[in-house]
Amino acid sequence: MKDNNIYVNPHEEYSFSIIKFIITLISNIEIIIQMTKRDVLVRYKGSFIGLGWSLFNPLLLLFIYTYVFSEIFKYRWDGDGINSRVVFSIVMFVGMIVLNLFNDIINKAPYLIITNVNYVKKVVFPLEVLPVVSVLASMFNSIVSVVVLIFFCFCEYGYLNWTILYLPVIFMPLALVILGLSYILSALAVYVRDVTQSVGVISALLIFLTPVFYPVSAVPQNVRYFILMNPLSFIIEQMRDIVVFGVNPNWIGLLNYTIISVFICWSGFVFFQITRKGFSDVL
Repeated sequence: MKDNNIYVNPHEEYSFSIIKFIITLISNIEIIIQMTKRDVLVRYKGSFIGLGWSLFNPLLLLFIYTYVFSEIFKYRWDGDGINSRVVFSIVMFVGMIVLNLFNDIINKAPYLIITNVNYVKKVVFPLEVLPVVSVLASMFNSIVSVVVLIFFCFCEYGYLNWTILYLPVIFMPLALVILGLSYILSALAVYVRDVTQSVGVISALLIFLTPVFYPVSAVPQNVRYFILMNPLSFIIEQMRDIVVFGVNPNWIGLLNYTIISVFICWSGFVFFQITRKGFSDVL
């Protein structure tokens, strides 16, 4: 009887070319779309509200932040010459959107390969699309949170800063950084299972090492460098500028960040391609 399973050749050479990578994604666009839709729907499958949770969760969090920090702690945001309790909850929510996106993808990354053994061993499947699907599925929830943020800003100020049009420009390099790290972690976790535990610890620490509850300008000068080394810090500050404060992006900084993000993404992809040859043996 003929075996319908098509096995992957462990000696197959995988390309490291960015062009080849882009072509692979385009040729598998239907798979990516279907798997992304499945990941988004599975998260809320069986719940009464369904996809409504993607809207309800950020909305509830924003109201809680506003009440707790403005009425209980009476915190104010003093960065950029603005002193307002409500602004504190808004700028903090911006930081939480970016941090939650990063943590959601990074925490899932170590499990992308080890929980999809069938894709590795039996079926000819483009494994490189798995991290892309993970990023896109998490981006869906972040986009919903951004919509809530924009709506809340409009309710608070009565207008929207036109600079919010730069949001895709800000999010794109962040997505590339996270995709590159996702490639590295998903491949590394196949060989070093401690990665799954380490990522959780790092995610917990990031809430204090990322300027979510404070502006970078509030950090003492002698340790500010370490906060700025965090890949989320620059994006959070830029997102606050364009959405909340109506300030144009730091174009030079954004250009440098984009160049670095492309390098990280490509390096992660190369690492994934090199290590994938041993996936079937280890799993």
